[in-house]
Amino acid sequence: MTLAAAQIDTGDTAWLLAATALVLLMTPGLALFYGGMVRTKSVLNMLMMSFVSIALVTVVWLAAGYSLAFGDDAFGGLIGGLDHAGMAGLGPDSVQGTVPTLLFATFQLTFAIITAALISGAIADRAKFGAWLVFVPVWALLVYVPVAHWVWGPGGWILDKLGALDFAGGLPVEITSGASGLALCLVLGPRLGFKKDAMRPHNLPMVMLGAGLLWFGWFGFNAGSALGANGLAAAAFLNTLAAGCTGLLGWLFVEQKRDGHPTTLGAASGAVAGLVAITPSCGSVSMVGALVVGLAAGVVCSYAVSWKFKLNYDDSLDVVGVHLVGGIIGTLLIGVFATETMTGGAEGLLYGGGFGQLGKQVVAIVAVGAYAFAVTYGIGKLIDKVMGFRASEDEEYTGLDLTVHAESAYDHGVLGHGAPVSSSVSTAQKVKTQA
Repeated sequence: MTLAAAQIDTGDTAWLLAATALVLLMTPGLALFYGGMVRTKSVLNMLMMSFVSIALVTVVWLAAGYSLAFGDDAFGGLIGGLDHAGMAGLGPDSVQGTVPTLLFATFQLTFAIITAALISGAIADRAKFGAWLVFVPVWALLVYVPVAHWVWGPGGWILDKLGALDFAGGLPVEITSGASGLALCLVLGPRLGFKKDAMRPHNLPMVMLGAGLLWFGWFGFNAGSALGANGLAAAAFLNTLAAGCTGLLGWLFVEQKRDGHPTTLGAASGAVAGLVAITPSCGSVSMVGALVVGLAAGVVCSYAVSWKFKLNYDDSLDVVGVHLVGGIIGTLLIGVFATETMTGGAEGLLYGGGFGQLGKQVVAIVAVGAYAFAVTYGIGKLIDKVMGFRASEDEEYTGLDLTVHAESAYDHGVLGHGAPVSSSVSTAQKVKTQA
């Protein structure tokens, strides 16, 4: 047995294997969550945008993404090198901490996958699928990979130079996806009927199922980021549960007070908002802090999702209102509620740390949000100019399921001895009627 192999801890490795699978499951969970929120004519397209992100980001990550994000710093804290392009130099005996490097790389890959998939919710119902296939790998390399290096990579400027804290992805995942979603909203413009038609979710049980799978996977997302089967993982696990619960309750409280009734969509959205906010802070705050972080996200995000109607940006499935706003809340409140017991040193404002850590969190939020927005806007505009990013009015009116994928989520039944219920033409006509 080699010295490197002897350094692998089997307990840590077993936990990270499980956590990696949990995080990968989040993307199909997200597909169901988003799929239930759109109208019947776009549900399959929504599912496809998430599932194809798994394939596209994986190829990019293995080719160059992992090396650029987690390779040795090559450019002043901004990006890693290409020493491990194509996973070169990494084998079964390669070790990252106490786990195999290949497992660590796969765990981080699942984060990159769901971050790209999250953006699709902001442009639901109206994006060309071909343009999405181009956007995802380019965005992963130009936006996600550099930010991941800044926050988590060796020598990354946010980690090493600024000293801002982010345990599991408030900056690279939540704020990046939310800011990027906002940029693409502006590139594509609003859906047909925005602010006129109701555009209600077509399948709320599917939304709840998706939210449940997301919550389940989030334990791997957050507790797995401890990279070991240890007390920090346990604390992150509990904080994740606590914040999801108070996020759900906070959102329902606002709905009851504002609208007179709590909704299933509100419960699902509130839980996700709480989970988003605790992602960066689950390894920095106490359980009490986690309860407050989740509650703050549930309350604020329940109002933030309506900002799109006032500011006239069509964030179809509330990526901006939940992930950008929730990510900002969770990342910012580290500077308020961080405890030395959790961080091993840094303390927030309420625990005697002054405004120092809070200021660092603000700088990181502004830098990451601005970078993600600007670069994504540029990528979106370029793709729109070269091949068009927005589907045609006829495609959007009929529905992308039929016009792009030649399928319908709810018209595959048969009558009698195998005779189809309807032809594709009549199905399209029905979809137009129901739109």
